[in-house]
Amino acid sequence: MSFTPLSSKQTSELTEQLIAQGTIVDPKSAKGRLLKAAARLFRDNGFERTTVRELAKEVGIQSGSLFHHYASKQEILRNVVEQTILLNTELMQLSISQNQTSQDKLQALILCELQSILIDTGNEMSVLVYEWRGLNEHNQAQILALRDKYEQLWLDILNQAYQEGLITLQPNILRRLLTGAISWSVNWYNPKGDLSLEELAQMTLSLALKGKNN
Repeated sequence: MSFTPLSSKQTSELTEQLIAQGTIVDPKSAKGRLLKAAARLFRDNGFERTTVRELAKEVGIQSGSLFHHYASKQEILRNVVEQTILLNTELMQLSISQNQTSQDKLQALILCELQSILIDTGNEMSVLVYEWRGLNEHNQAQILALRDKYEQLWLDILNQAYQEGLITLQPNILRRLLTGAISWSVNWYNPKGDLSLEELAQMTLSLALKGKNN
C-alpha cells in the first residue's frame, strides 16, 4: 500500500480556492470570525441558549452590527454547518483522488474526518452533529442533502472495500461504528501527545479491516 495523505499546502490551496469561488468565507474576514465565534458558543451553550448579544460580544461588535453580516441567528447557524460540510467534503474528495486502492481511500477518509474533528473544524463539526435541529425546515433540508453527499463518499468506498473482501461488516453498519469511534476521540486524543493523527488513522483503519481474517 502507498497511502498518500493531504499535505498542508494542498489543504491551504484548496481552502483558498473555495474562498475565491465564494463557496466558503475567509476565516480571517469579519464574517469568518463571526462564524468561528458562533461555532464556539453554539457548541458550549447550544444554539437556542446563545443570544445575539453574546455573539456580538464574542467578536467585539454591537448587537445591531451583527446583522450587517447575517440576517439572523438562524442564518448564522446554517452557514456554520453548511460551510463545514462543503469544506470537508471537498477535502475528502481531493484526498480520495490521490489514492488508488480501496484501503488507501478508506484511510484517507478516516484521516480527513479525524483532522476535521480534532484539529481544524472541531467546534463546527460538533454543532453539525448536535445543533442542526435548530435549523428551520427549509434549512434542515438543505443541510441534510449536503450531509447525504458527504456520507455517500464513505459508503461508496466502504461498499467497494466490502466487495473486495477487505471488510466483512455491512458498509452502513461499519460507517456508524467508525463515526462513533472517530467522534469519541475528542474526549481522549491529545494533539500534542505522542500519538500522531496519522498513526491514529492507521489504528482506526486496522479496526475496520480486523474482521476480514477472523
